[in-house]
Amino acid sequence: MRTISNSRLLAFEALAEVEIHGKYSNLILPKMLAQSTLSVEDRALVSELVYGTLRMQGRYDALITRASTRSLSEIDEKVRIVLRLGIHQLTQMRIPSHAAIYETVELAKRVVGQSSASFCNAILRKIDQDPTPLLESGDQLSTIALNHSHPDWIISSYMDSLKSLEEVESLARSNNIPAAPTLIAWPGRSTVDELIECGAQAYGDNSLAAIAHGDPGSIPAIRERRAGVQDRGSQIVVEKFLDTFETGLRWLDMCAGPGGKAAYLSSVIQMRGGEFIANEISHERSSLVKQVVGTSEVVNFDARKLPNELGSFDRILLDAPCTGIGALRRRPEVRWRRTVQDLRSLTELQSELLDAAATILNNEGIIAYVTCSSHQAETTFQIRAFLKRHPHFKRIPVQDSRTNPDGELQLWTHRDGCDSMFLSMLRKQGSDKA
Repeated sequence: MRTISNSRLLAFEALAEVEIHGKYSNLILPKMLAQSTLSVEDRALVSELVYGTLRMQGRYDALITRASTRSLSEIDEKVRIVLRLGIHQLTQMRIPSHAAIYETVELAKRVVGQSSASFCNAILRKIDQDPTPLLESGDQLSTIALNHSHPDWIISSYMDSLKSLEEVESLARSNNIPAAPTLIAWPGRSTVDELIECGAQAYGDNSLAAIAHGDPGSIPAIRERRAGVQDRGSQIVVEKFLDTFETGLRWLDMCAGPGGKAAYLSSVIQMRGGEFIANEISHERSSLVKQVVGTSEVVNFDARKLPNELGSFDRILLDAPCTGIGALRRRPEVRWRRTVQDLRSLTELQSELLDAAATILNNEGIIAYVTCSSHQAETTFQIRAFLKRHPHFKRIPVQDSRTNPDGELQLWTHRDGCDSMFLSMLRKQGSDKA
C-alpha cells in the first residue's frame, strides 16, 4: 500500500477501493491513513470525505443525474467518485464553494485527466447554483429513501417493521450520523478503567464498555488484544446469551470471524468454566479470531457440514451472515452493495445454518440466533420458519424491556444508539424425530 500525502487524493483512492474493488471502508481506510504522512486534522478530513460521500451517495447521484445530460451509467466510475467528493464538500461541509470546486477539479485533473476535469467543473458549478434537489415524490417512502440516501428496498423493510413514517425517517437519519467507536474491555484481560485512563470515555455506568475519541489503536489494551472495538449492540446480544451460563458446558461460535463476539464469549467462559470452540470458514478471518480468543480452539469448516469429531454442544452462537443493514452508520457502503437478490440467497444460507446447529445441539441446549439486520426475512420470519421445521425447539424469551411479543430482541439505531441487532434464543427439547 503506497504512502499518500494529499488528503483528497487519499479519499479518492479509498473510495475507488470500495467502489471498484469491493473493499470495505472501515477496513481499508484505517490502513491507508496509517500509511500516510497526513496530520491529525487532515486524517479527520479524509474520514469525513470518505464516510460522508459513501453515506450520501444516492442523494449525490440524483444531483449528478439532474445536472448532467449523460445518464449516470454513461459517466466513468472514477469521474462519478470525483463528483461525489466534490458535491459532499459543496453541500455538507464548511468549505467555500470556490475552494471545493477548485480542489475537486485539481483532483480530477490528476486522476481522470483534463477533459473529464472540465466536465466535473461544469457539473459542480451547476449543482452549486442549486444544491437542493427537491427530492420529493408522491411516494413518501421513496422521498425518505432519496433524501436520506438509502435504497428503496431497505426503507420499505423499515416500514414493514416500524409501521411509522416518522420512525422510518428517524432511523434513516440516524444511519447517516457518524458514531464514535465503542470499546469493550474483555473480562479478565483488561478493565474499563484502563481504557478510560488512556483517554476513552465511560459508556454510562457499563462495567465493560467505553467510547473512543481518536484512534482506538493508540490504546495499549487494544493493540495488545486485551480489549476490542465492538458496537454496543453486539455486546448486548452476547450478554443476553451469557445470561444462560452454566458451569461446564460446551460452547460453539459457528461463524466466528472476525472474532469480536468470540473474544467476549471466550473470555467469560475461560473465567467461569467451560469449553469454547470458534469455527470460521475463512482462513483469513480465522487468523483474526485466533488472535483474540486466548487458548480457545479455532477450527475451519463450513458450518453447515461440521465434522462429527467436534461432537455436540450445549450452547451455540449463530451470528449468521446477513445483509448487514443494521450497521449502516459504520459500514455505509453496505446499503449500495446489498440487493434484494442477496437477501434471498442469505436467508437460504441462514436457514441451512440453523438446521445444522439444530443437529449438533444437545437436548435442553440453546441456540442464540443473531443478525446485524432488522429485515423481517432475516429475523422474525426466519425464526418462525425454523420452529415449523423443528417443532421440538421453543423460544426462550430474552430478558429485556425491548423484546417483541415473541420474546425476541430487536435493537434499533435511532432508539438505542447502537447497531440494529436481532437476537432470538431457541431451546431444544427432545428430538424432531421423536
